Amino acid sequence: MPAQAVLFDIDGTLVDSVDLHARAWQEAFAHFGKQIPFEKVRAQIGKGGDQLIPVFFPEGPVEEIDRWRSDHFKRSYFHQVRPFPKVRELFEAILARRIRIGLASSAKGDELEHYKRLTKIDDLVQAETSADDVEKSKPHPDVFEAALKRLGRDTDPKRVFAVGDTPWDAIAAGKISLRTVGVLCGGFPEADLRKAGCVSIYRDPADLLARLEDSPLLR
Repeated sequence: MPAQAVLFDIDGTLVDSVDLHARAWQEAFAHFGKQIPFEKVRAQIGKGGDQLIPVFFPEGPVEEIDRWRSDHFKRSYFHQVRPFPKVRELFEAILARRIRIGLASSAKGDELEHYKRLTKIDDLVQAETSADDVEKSKPHPDVFEAALKRLGRDTDPKRVFAVGDTPWDAIAAGKISLRTVGVLCGGFPEADLRKAGCVSIYRDPADLLARLEDSPLLR
């Protein structure tokens, strides 16, 4: 039976932004006195600031660091974010099969709006949640739970898939029994995505589009 709905992550899944976010976080931590290797920061991308900051600042000023990082990212890196190919075409193909689409992102609300315009999908989304809508970001399941509610009461979680690029997406979705389709365009190893629970792996949105008929979304 095909999916009833698909919930997409954005950073690293629909737009090429993981390295940019990692640099912004690394520079934010340096600003607050800690030199953290880039790869260690990058491995945590996919979490929201509320979950990422305590990894490196267990007792640090979370809100202050998050605010500095957000402002720095928008000033220095926001304009460098680019969409991955075929995102709109993938969404159109999914909608043509009467499958609803939601966005479940750890991005902040204004970033989410920008990314929707960048990927040209703002008219193709039935529900969305951002870090601004929930108390805890991924790997907690809050963003997926909120997106499910916004899709409507008739949405059966057993027929909903998440699509994401990080282990944190799969872990968060798995906590409410959603299956996750992974994409490699965010740079996380395939083995890590499978270990976190991804049921199928694709290179990027274009690859998922090319193999959509045989994907778990339609089987």
